[in-house]
Amino acid sequence: MIVTIVGAGSMARGIATRALIGGHGVRLVDHSHAKAAALAGDLREEVSGGEVQPSDAIAVEDADIVVLALPWPAGREVVAEYGTALAGSVVVDICNPVDFATFDALAVPPGTSAAEEIAAEAAPGVPVVKAFNTTFASTLRSGRVAGQPLDVLIAGDDEDAKRSVAELAATGGLRPLDVGPLRRARELEAFQFLHMAAQERLGLNWSSAVKILP
Repeated sequence: MIVTIVGAGSMARGIATRALIGGHGVRLVDHSHAKAAALAGDLREEVSGGEVQPSDAIAVEDADIVVLALPWPAGREVVAEYGTALAGSVVVDICNPVDFATFDALAVPPGTSAAEEIAAEAAPGVPVVKAFNTTFASTLRSGRVAGQPLDVLIAGDDEDAKRSVAELAATGGLRPLDVGPLRRARELEAFQFLHMAAQERLGLNWSSAVKILP
């Protein structure tokens, strides 16, 4: 598959690493082309034989999966801007819409989620899937915690789209788990907010990851 990642931060690095290990082609899009190019160079050194390159917004037009590795609400704005250019792609929202000014609440109204708001902005027929929001960047790079593969919780209304995201996760050495329709993103986002708050209190700097036992 062709995986376009919008963003060039730590989560983009982690997801790109898994995609490259899974044998997928990766394109990196960022408002700073230099930042995307630097990350692409790093990834080529870290993943032998990885096909990764910096690109511009046109990279979304023939992508199988477009990952929004962006903080809230930037992903919603990007989906609205790209519009029908996303037709034929599966859009993956990974954000946790935490109000970082207070770190005391989510920044979306009760009864909805960032993923659902992004889906509402997407062009007709463009499926949006929630995934990777319950994983941390540092552990994505290794793909494991305590010797066990990371779980990737996936929510969405389009079954084919969820299967594509599950394939991305599985080929990268992760364990995909389908948790239901896109509205389950409400619980995923709230759950990860709690997890982030707990990590901070433990002084772990969000460095561990969710692991659901068999």
